[in-house]
Amino acid sequence: MDRRTFITAATTAATATMMSTPGQAATGPIPIIDTHIHLFDINRPQGIPWPPKEEAVLYKTALPARFREVTQGLNVVGAIELECSPWLEDNQWVLDVMAKDDIMVGTIGDLEPDHADFPKHLERFRKNPLFLGIRYGNIWDRDFHQKSQDPKFIDGVKRLADANMTLDSANPTQELIGDLLRLKDRVPSLRMVLDHLPRLDLNPAIEKDLRSLATRPDVYLKVSGVLRTVDGRIPKDTKFYKPRLDQLFGIFGEDRVVYGSDWPHSDRWGHYREALTVVREYFDAKGAAIAEKFYWRNSVKAYRWIHRSSNQPKA
Repeated sequence: MDRRTFITAATTAATATMMSTPGQAATGPIPIIDTHIHLFDINRPQGIPWPPKEEAVLYKTALPARFREVTQGLNVVGAIELECSPWLEDNQWVLDVMAKDDIMVGTIGDLEPDHADFPKHLERFRKNPLFLGIRYGNIWDRDFHQKSQDPKFIDGVKRLADANMTLDSANPTQELIGDLLRLKDRVPSLRMVLDHLPRLDLNPAIEKDLRSLATRPDVYLKVSGVLRTVDGRIPKDTKFYKPRLDQLFGIFGEDRVVYGSDWPHSDRWGHYREALTVVREYFDAKGAAIAEKFYWRNSVKAYRWIHRSSNQPKA
């Protein structure tokens, strides 16, 4: 048995001893809610907007059944789908797909808050309890910086917040983090989740804005997109990623972090198990109480996801 296989097995075994209930000591395996996966079917007659056919690693149908296969034995008991299409009716397609498999506990869809029909579309999709919010940011060639200053956009985001739904950010940059901070201050009741920050180099300006965001209520850090390419290679050693994870955890703390894999986009950097092993080694070392918050408890507050199966935890 090589070192990584041994560590993975040991980490999994350790995690399997660490589930707790409020006010009690850890007694069993900690279930995992993955708050960031994508669903698409390359065989649909109309095609798909993402991923492109040229992306051979990614251009494979990704549905709940395949997600169950890649996470087998990892105690992943639920997942939230993140939009990967700007087509309006793909919100409904995802909801229809998820209805057939109870491992799916919610979706973050794609709607444009400044669109004239946003109120109508939001009202339509929010009737389904699996529709948890929308994603917006650096995606689909949209200018978030400009839109986030538009009164129509702000009004739409207020509607989202009033509906008790979540805004998930997309693909962070220094400008986006600053815009999200200003948006949060314009709509204080907005619940917000920041994605893929482990891939971003945190210069002093970004760190300053993140620290400001972390002082606002209902702002969460999604620990997704952890693995990355460095000088043509992809490190798989937790020690390599620890300094940045320490920096982010130090900013947001144990009550504001949630787990997300970014599957199957994460396949560009390695198998699902490899990325999960890195974050498991990091968070399990902090003890059962913090690990449990990261794996699922904080995601309940961040997303208000829907409990659908007996093996999914309840707060």
